[in-house]
Amino acid sequence: MKKVISVLIVLIVLAPSISCNKNILDKRPLDQYDEGAVWKDLGLMESFVNFIYIGLPQEATQRMMMTSLTDESMFNSGAGQPEATLSLTTPSDYTIFDRFLVQQALRWENVYKQVRACNLFLEQVEKNTYDNTAKKDRLTGEVLFLRAYYYNILAFMYGGVPIITKPYSLKDDFQVPRNTFEECIKFIVDDCDKAATLLPLAHESNNYGRATRGAALALKARVLLYAASDLYNSNGAWMGGYSNPELVGYVGGDRIARWKAAKDAAKAVIDLGVYQLYKSNPAPADNIAKNYAEIFLSMQTSEDVFVRVFDLSIVGSQGIEFTNSPGGYGGWGNTNPTNQFVDAFEMNDGTKFSWSNPEQAKHPYSNREPRFYANINFEGAPWRERPANGQALDPKGVIQVGFYQKADGSWVSGLDTRSSPVAAFAGTYTGYFMRKFIDPAVVIPYQKQSFPWRYLRYAEVLLGYAEACAELGEEAEAQNYINIIRKRAGLPDVHTTGETLIESVKHERRIELAFESHRYFDIRRWMIAPQVMTDVKAIYIQKFYNQTDTTYSIINDQKRDWKDRSYFMPIRLEEMNKNNKLIQNPLY
Repeated sequence: MKKVISVLIVLIVLAPSISCNKNILDKRPLDQYDEGAVWKDLGLMESFVNFIYIGLPQEATQRMMMTSLTDESMFNSGAGQPEATLSLTTPSDYTIFDRFLVQQALRWENVYKQVRACNLFLEQVEKNTYDNTAKKDRLTGEVLFLRAYYYNILAFMYGGVPIITKPYSLKDDFQVPRNTFEECIKFIVDDCDKAATLLPLAHESNNYGRATRGAALALKARVLLYAASDLYNSNGAWMGGYSNPELVGYVGGDRIARWKAAKDAAKAVIDLGVYQLYKSNPAPADNIAKNYAEIFLSMQTSEDVFVRVFDLSIVGSQGIEFTNSPGGYGGWGNTNPTNQFVDAFEMNDGTKFSWSNPEQAKHPYSNREPRFYANINFEGAPWRERPANGQALDPKGVIQVGFYQKADGSWVSGLDTRSSPVAAFAGTYTGYFMRKFIDPAVVIPYQKQSFPWRYLRYAEVLLGYAEACAELGEEAEAQNYINIIRKRAGLPDVHTTGETLIESVKHERRIELAFESHRYFDIRRWMIAPQVMTDVKAIYIQKFYNQTDTTYSIINDQKRDWKDRSYFMPIRLEEMNKNNKLIQNPLY
């Protein structure tokens, strides 16, 4: 019997016509298709590749975002997130990584399913000949890029993993050891280089969202930047005597050369001349916060490198606008920025915000940098008209996360708090909601928002180049590229040097790329997680009757505890039992 592969999307194309003179037993199964037919038809092969794209983790339609596993935010529904941020993830208890789809997509076994699909395509595409060699090459380039992307997930979640380049069958030997971290990085870079030679600079509009040459080179730049960072060059100091440090980092070689490779890879993307920052040169009268917000509400911008488009009016999922809109507006308010993160936004003159400054402490949400207003929903922020059940309590349509005293001395809870009279279950724990990605013009739950999830955008490339330059001591070049980002944000240039310059780059990355899945990896690769993964701070806001000023108090909220084993995910116990050549990660 011929092998079959189940792919539902192509059933209609493949369903055989039935002839009245054929035996009913000659019909092909309606839920399967003949393997040989697929690999000879580039149209069907493209459908197969589409399913590999679908496996990429994304946060546009997910309840819990990766940001809530960092110091950026917390998840207001628990469901395993507190256990993960208490470093309680173990080989037999994956906490949040067993609960929601975006975290599940990062798990060892699920990523390897996609790797197998890539390997199957690459094996079969070499066995057949095609009239349209350009399409064959383009699809091959896309799959090489996708395999590199999936191995990038494995390398930075787990360290060195088995490099598998063929699709295993049930007869194959599954006892395979882990490759070293260094071997995995080289493998990913090689796939990116091969993909770049086969992919176009851009696609026609009906293929928007498929991998391009720039996407392959930008992924390479990200991987090399991460690989040059502290965690993977720490010489095992944090591992507690772990016997196999080569599995989770480099054990030799030239780190300066690694920073140079990261710099050169980012520069290769810049030199393509294909991308530019969206509205990179704002005019004095521009609304810079609005410009920045538009990046994430637009279907396509000049800084898109690799994206995936979601049309929720068709998909029907509960998108990011529903799961993260404030509770008093009918959403679930899932992502609550921490006070630590909110305080990191600068003032509009480029100085640091400080609660020790009396004027800033009195009006903490005034005169902040433009990206603050595009990222954060805070007390008094204008949003939109309330649903019917809240209009009488808030005719202005502003965020209410405070508590307000009445003339008789009693207190009224804001509509977006955990004691809201309309949606307490969806209120904020921290006094803030995430605003980024959400269109205030979309009235939930009656309307749905459509937009791309941006896996790679040009701002990340520029910041990666600046970081590598700063680490190499090329200070003028690093300053130049940080300031390109800051100019778009309406902020003055930085002129820092030395270690302070490196910290400037890290700060800019923290703000510019907020909530975009980067912080989870950044706090690990920079080895700052022990310092930043502390208890969540929240803002408690009171407005006393007959007093002009509002009272702001910083309070403790969710408890967190960092353990160094959390630099890497553990390999699940079931995987260890299936493959006795696997070695577990440090400190598990």
